[in-house]
Amino acid sequence: MTDDDVWQAFKAVNERRRAVRDFDGRPIPLATLEEVVAEALKAPSSGNLQPYRLHVVHEPELKRAVAESCNGQRAAMTASALVVVVSSRAIALSTLGQLEVAMGPDSSLSERSVAYHARTYLMLRRFFRFAPAHLFGALRIAVSFLMPVLSLLPFGPSGVRHWLARNSLFAAQTLMLAAAARGLDTCPMEGFDAMKVSRLLGLPCGSVVPVVIAVGHRSADARVEPRLRRSLAEAVVVH
Repeated sequence: MTDDDVWQAFKAVNERRRAVRDFDGRPIPLATLEEVVAEALKAPSSGNLQPYRLHVVHEPELKRAVAESCNGQRAAMTASALVVVVSSRAIALSTLGQLEVAMGPDSSLSERSVAYHARTYLMLRRFFRFAPAHLFGALRIAVSFLMPVLSLLPFGPSGVRHWLARNSLFAAQTLMLAAAARGLDTCPMEGFDAMKVSRLLGLPCGSVVPVVIAVGHRSADARVEPRLRRSLAEAVVVH
């Protein structure tokens, strides 16, 4: 397959991916859903920390309860499955521990690479130790009035939550493209009761739920209107 073949295939998948709100309810084999989420796990993340888990809600009764927690949206109620994206500091730290072993002195990496990764992981451990402190959050808010861009820095409790959400959304977008490539449709949803969803899934304290994704096959009468996007001249600035 040539580079042009890959490009044309991607364009077709990207064109097919739409936010579908009406599904036909056809069951999706769990093996197919697992194939899709496996591709989502290849998404990038800061420090490769992959600070998320993808909860595939496939069982009918639980799916119905989670769908109702999504304010009863049509996409949620008619979907064959829901994928709840969950991120947390604990997940990131767990991944960090695995990386420290995989990239440590007992790995096949060069001494230079091992030293590089050791410095990186030490910095990340310090980040997770001090960044959530309320003091840093207050400083970030105070300084951001002078430099708004600093409001996105991952310091303070809210800053860390935003960092977790941003990194998990890379996986969410990859999941939706993977689903389109597998012949499935999706709809990302922000309108849900995060507390109810957390209780239904038994999520630990500190979990962040940035998005729930409905997955299924679009119904024959699904409303899929022409895709309106701004022009390149409006949306892109070339320097």
